[in-house]
Amino acid sequence: MSKVLVITTSLRAKSNSDVLADNLIQGAKDAGHDVELVSLKGKELRFCIGCLSCQKTQKCVLNDDAVEIAKKVKNADALVFVTPIYYYEMCGQMKTLLDRLNPLYPSDYKFRKVYMLSVAAEDEDEVPEKAVSGLQGWVDCFEKAEFVGSLFCGGITDAGEAADTQDAQTRAYAFGKNIE
Repeated sequence: MSKVLVITTSLRAKSNSDVLADNLIQGAKDAGHDVELVSLKGKELRFCIGCLSCQKTQKCVLNDDAVEIAKKVKNADALVFVTPIYYYEMCGQMKTLLDRLNPLYPSDYKFRKVYMLSVAAEDEDEVPEKAVSGLQGWVDCFEKAEFVGSLFCGGITDAGEAADTQDAQTRAYAFGKNIE
């Protein structure tokens, strides 16, 4: 049993990302994992200022919600980032969070497996490529971790539409059930 941290990054009410994350979480729980959900909704995340003091102290000089999220990330065995695709890329708040996780780089982090679930209005195979590449770039900086896989659910536009999209829900559940 692994400790899985699922981070949903959409700020939209009735988010399709959140609907599919719920299905993923149920699959992971049914596979026997201990799952925790962190949503960026209502969180204060300031931009990294590039001071790099975190590389010496393993603490960020900015005091906001990213500090607590980083602690959870550090102690999870597996991470799942859930993002809507905006302009063929991960949402801005996800990128901001990834930048703010910089204090983990020199630390003794536990996470080894990283996954991504993405959702978009468009449904061509290439839609999530840049978001996957961006997360892969982050993972590449953590030599003990690996990007294991992603699930893209396209063709879902309106708020809450994923709740009526059984195929996407089923795929998200199976993706969660296969987390290692």
